[in-house]
Amino acid sequence: MIDIFTVVVPHLLMAIAVWRLLHRDDLDQDPVPTDPALTGSAVPLPKASAPGGFARKPRA
Repeated sequence: MIDIFTVVVPHLLMAIAVWRLLHRDDLDQDPVPTDPALTGSAVPLPKASAPGGFARKPRA
């Protein structure tokens, strides 16, 4: 009985949190930017860096 209770209660609380988040009024409304620097052009994306870490190295 306790095992079912400890599984059901957190899932129920997470379901309530998701339900409340999905039914917020401001979920589908994006704020209008008021900064004039942001309204003129798009923000440039950073350059992609070379892959590192686990990339395969060429054989010698």
